[in-house]
Amino acid sequence: MRKIPLRKCLATQEQLPKKELIRIVRSVDGKVLVDKTGKVNGRGAYLKKSIDAIALAKKTNVLRRALECEIPDSIYTELLEVVNE
Repeated sequence: MRKIPLRKCLATQEQLPKKELIRIVRSVDGKVLVDKTGKVNGRGAYLKKSIDAIALAKKTNVLRRALECEIPDSIYTELLEVVNE
């Protein structure tokens, strides 16, 4: 039996398996991007794959605080696209 890695969603504070979350990364050069592979270098933060969690994260600015930089609106639209896939 393999160990399933758990991560915490910033918006809902739930512990979930890593595969059920979306990773957002601030890379070394300061760009913020959605990490679909889970392997991009940089400071990462996780959000639950739900529209409610993304809306809550945008409202409370938890990504800005976690990644210590401004988050463009295009990131939130990209997150919604990933959830709707």
